[in-house]
Amino acid sequence: MDIATIIGLLLGFGAVIGGQILEGGHLSAIVQPTAALIVLGGTFGAAFISFPLATIKQAVKDSKRVLFVNAGDNEAIIKEMINYAAKARRNGLISLEQEAQTAKDRFTRKGISLVVDGIDPQKLQDTMETELDTYEDHAKGSVEFFEAAGGYAPTIGIIGAVLGLIHVMNNLSDTSKLGGGIAVAFVATIYGLMVANIICLPFATKLKHRVKEDLLQKRMIIEGLTAIQNGENPHYIEQKLRSFLVQTGDEKKGK
Repeated sequence: MDIATIIGLLLGFGAVIGGQILEGGHLSAIVQPTAALIVLGGTFGAAFISFPLATIKQAVKDSKRVLFVNAGDNEAIIKEMINYAAKARRNGLISLEQEAQTAKDRFTRKGISLVVDGIDPQKLQDTMETELDTYEDHAKGSVEFFEAAGGYAPTIGIIGAVLGLIHVMNNLSDTSKLGGGIAVAFVATIYGLMVANIICLPFATKLKHRVKEDLLQKRMIIEGLTAIQNGENPHYIEQKLRSFLVQTGDEKKGK
């Protein structure tokens, strides 16, 4: 679990609920199913209109990554590349053929397969960079989905508030209920702002960080495989790959 995400959600919602209670309000005053229906339905309805179904499915799938730390381990990648380099120097590049089938990461398997096939180092790098660019463009779709939802939510909240006020105006004859009715109407605005600023936009930002971590790891793999293809010393390869971690300010996992 990503502890920062859990703490952030608890702080965000806790601050709103706690503030309501400290001000002497009742929790029931901000629990309005109708407002939630309008805001959530309207927000994600607008987001669904804006994106193709494949992007929406991927965004729902990627939302899990907000709650969980990246599975990739930069240290494991370095160790893996060093082992491949040592084996290739002892037995030749063809000895990595088995690793092309057994490596856990699909990106790594493809790269090793190209190395074993004896592709030119420059072509290897170009091919893997193209794969990297394709991944980045695909991953950005989920970020854009949540950013769009975060943009729609406050406006949908205002729509909910206006609908509530219309209902109040239609019942002006009962003045004793005007204050409560207006208060309920503005709950939709609160919901819109909360959905945008505690859920959607933070989710988008977190996913951006996840994508950056993935890109860093994939660039490490490209650099390592290119160095192996060039027959570079495993110790030198290790130092080269560790330079990626220094740039992130973390020499363990790049997080």
